[in-house]
Amino acid sequence: MKYRLLGLVAATALSTATVSAASAADLPVRAAPPAPIIAAAPIFTWTGFYAGVNAGWGWRSDDEESVVLAPAPGVVPGTLIFPDSGDGGFTGGAQIGYNYQIGSFVIGLETDIQWADTDEGEAVRFVPAGGGGLFVPGTFDNNLSDWFGTVRARAGVAFDRVLIYATGGLAYSDNSTGWVAGGGVEWALPVNWFGSSAVTFGLEGLWLSFDNDDDDFDGVVGTFTPDGGGAAVPVVAPIGRDDDNEFFVARAKLNFKFGTY
Repeated sequence: MKYRLLGLVAATALSTATVSAASAADLPVRAAPPAPIIAAAPIFTWTGFYAGVNAGWGWRSDDEESVVLAPAPGVVPGTLIFPDSGDGGFTGGAQIGYNYQIGSFVIGLETDIQWADTDEGEAVRFVPAGGGGLFVPGTFDNNLSDWFGTVRARAGVAFDRVLIYATGGLAYSDNSTGWVAGGGVEWALPVNWFGSSAVTFGLEGLWLSFDNDDDDFDGVVGTFTPDGGGAAVPVVAPIGRDDDNEFFVARAKLNFKFGTY
């Protein structure tokens, strides 16, 4: 009897354990929460179209120029002396372009149109040849165009948001064409104004040379008016002189980039 009672107790305990295990197996298992998805930060690229504005200063390549004054009926050779290293002035305009980045290298094309303060009516000194140091003060009014444009290729190396580049191509104005060469550095700012994908700020230097030796050039580069109310006298480039008009422009640029981030 005793053994039967122990067996009944053991069977009851085993049955209870089996039911408990089965019930536990039927309970839902709490899964671990999914790992948060973190979007990768977009990688900046210089590829894309851009448009912007610029402003700077331009000045001639020399503060002296050999000329010939041509008052009727004779001529007086001599030299025009420009104060403050030449007749410099403000220049400003706008540009558009496209960049394409390949690895760390960036190539592109840019065109711009510029207004230039050609400093008409600048105070100068005319030193006649063989004049023994004598000079005539007066005012020089040049015949330079008050605008010019360029079409240039660009090629450089990008260091993430910094681009260092060289540039060169065609320069033109209303009465002549020539060439332009230079370089600059550009930074992509951490802003995206006016719906742009990026805003860039840059500093650029350009050397421009315009060839005036064409069928329409009569040799007259401006007029000289002596102080004291004298009549304006034509200023002519000497025969055989290099008639290229050369000057340097240093400017700051602000571009709005559109397209690829």
